[in-house]
Amino acid sequence: MADSFETRTPNYVDLHVGGRVRIRRKMIDLSQEQLADAIGLTFQQVQKYERGANRISASKLYEIARTLQVPVSFFFDGLADPVTTEPTEVIEKARASERIVSEFLSTPEGMELAELFPKIDRGPLRRQIVDLVRAMGVSET
Repeated sequence: MADSFETRTPNYVDLHVGGRVRIRRKMIDLSQEQLADAIGLTFQQVQKYERGANRISASKLYEIARTLQVPVSFFFDGLADPVTTEPTEVIEKARASERIVSEFLSTPEGMELAELFPKIDRGPLRRQIVDLVRAMGVSET
């Protein structure tokens, strides 16, 4: 007989949106407690949102966007277009992206780079930095 306990895995969209909340919150140096206070929740709820464990309602996402000073669309940036992409491809791409972002942000250096990179105004300089990091990663393997 199958075990009645089933592990619930978060939806890939919830993981993506929660990760984007975390990235933006950290970019503007806001604590989970400060965000929670601003939107009328506990910091534990914000933690669950950021992990994708709890789904963010449309009204809460709107409040979060206002507090973090970004358009609501910011939280969906990076997701494949559901209209033009096959559903399985959307899920695969989203899971791969979430894994990469999660691994990157789990290190202090990754978090620092994520905070500093958007502050570089010049596109060509950004491209050079990406090319440098890519070359360094390839040379180590």
